[in-house]
Order: sequence, then C-alpha cells, then structure tokens
Amino acid sequence: MTSLPTAASVPPRDALARFLAYLETERRASRNTVAAYGYDLESLVEFLTAREITGDVRDVDLYALRGWLGELARTHAPSSVARKVAAVRSFMRWLRRRGVLDRSPAEELLTPKVRRPLPTLMSVDAAAQVMENPNDSPIGRRDCAVLELLYGSGVRVSELAGLSLADVDLGARTVRVVGKGDKERVVPLGSKCLAAFQAYLELRPQLVHPKLHTQDARAVFLSPHGTRLGRRQVNTLVQLHGTLGAGRADLHPHALRHTCATHMLDGGADLRAIQDLLGHAKLSTTQRYTHVSVEQLLRIYDAAHPLARARERG
Repeated sequence: MTSLPTAASVPPRDALARFLAYLETERRASRNTVAAYGYDLESLVEFLTAREITGDVRDVDLYALRGWLGELARTHAPSSVARKVAAVRSFMRWLRRRGVLDRSPAEELLTPKVRRPLPTLMSVDAAAQVMENPNDSPIGRRDCAVLELLYGSGVRVSELAGLSLADVDLGARTVRVVGKGDKERVVPLGSKCLAAFQAYLELRPQLVHPKLHTQDARAVFLSPHGTRLGRRQVNTLVQLHGTLGAGRADLHPHALRHTCATHMLDGGADLRAIQDLLGHAKLSTTQRYTHVSVEQLLRIYDAAHPLARARERG
C-alpha cells in the first residue's frame, strides 16, 4: 500500500507522485488514466509553487483551489476545468483516506456547467458509403477490416490498435479486446466484418518493410512498413475514408463507435446488450444513446413532418 507520513509535512509534489503511484500499482489504472491525472494535477502543483505553497499539502485550502481554477478558467474550456475539479477531488479524497487531511477542501468546489455536445454520427447510408470506399489492395483490405470492426463491433481505437492475431477467432466469429482498466471482453464479428477480416488476412503477409523485409508477427493491423498500426494512423485512415466515401471530413474512430451504438439502439437492441458490447462500466453511459436517438428523431420530424413545416411558415 502506498503510504504517506501523517506527522511530518508532505510537500504537494511528493503527495502527487505517491497518488499517481497508487493509481498505477493499487488501482491498476490504465497508462492513459494515470497520465491524465498527472497532467491535470501538475498544473495545481505549479500554481502552488508559484505562490510558495510547497511545504505541506495540508496548507492547500479552498481559497488556493479557487485561485487555481480561476486562473485556469481564463484559458481553458469549462469541460477542461470540470475534469480538473474531478481530478483534485479524487486526489484529496485519497489524502484524507491516508490520514493526511482531516477534510478535503476540494469537496466545496463547484463544478462548471458543461453542455455535452451530441456525438458525431452517420446515417446508415453514409456508414455504408464509408465501408465501401476502400479498394482491394492490401492497404485497402486492411482499411476495410478496420472500418468494419470500429462500426460493426463498436471497439475503441486503442482496443483495435492493440489487437494481436491470437485475439482473433474467426471460427467463433469473435475478437478479444482489452479495454479501459485492462478489462478484457469478447466482441462478436458480424458477417461483413468477418468477410473483411478474412479478405485482409489473405493479403496481410504482403505488408512488410520494403527494405528490411520485416513484419510484426503478432499485430493484426499493420502499416506499409510491417509495423503495428498506431492510433494516430487509424484516426487518419478513418478521416480519409469518411471524406472520400461520405464527404465527412469530421469522421473519427469514436464517431464510428457512437454510430454503432445508435444504429443498434434504433434497430431494437437492448441497452444491456449494447453496454456489454461497448464495455461500458455504467449503464448510464450507454443510456446517453437514447437521448441521441430522440434528438435524431426530432431533427427528422422538424425536417419532414408537414405540421413542423407549417409552424415554420406561420
């Protein structure tokens, strides 16, 4: 267990380092989660250092926290400030549980109101146009399999990029992915996704380094140099096919995940089934798609229903 001295002073930077170690070793949080906490809370430590509050984390009071957030609010969006509020609350709750703080001043902070934008979505026809855009080359077949997996199974881009050949079971029509918090789940492959996988794997041996003739033997999705395809490269190819296939330059991998969930919900899928497919820890996260579907319905109504058009003319 990550311990902290409760009698001696605990400098804020030391407390932060031990908190991040706790997240990594005891909570087994993902690398991205630890990095996000570190990024958000480092700005607090820098703020405290500038004001010479460096001797003891117990000297950090509500006024110091409000000053930090007030400074952030000048240059950061409300959503970013809200995330930092959540980070400092978690940090100070941990300090309280460790006996360093008697109470957490972060609990008195107000969270900025954040209007969550609706996720980027595609119609069924637009999704089909994106899926059909890749050509029949090795890269084209790879891109087709990537797109089908993102849209057909709703996997995260990090889960897709981390796939190894041992994770794919074409006989069972499933892939095993590692999601947030290193949690594993098995997702199904639809018929089109399965066909795209089979077509890609036939030509995968051709994706080797042009000079070294080397290839990553484990990775499912490879670059033209035979190395594992990274998240940034996946983002690029999704945007490319979104632009060329459906005229959607705003398309990104998470949009395909959102579209997958929304189309499943519109098709009558149960929320629990969608939750399991997407790997959401909380059903409330999945329930957001019910609101997305309602918003879509309202937009369709306003655009097509004669009563809506009559109100506009009136």
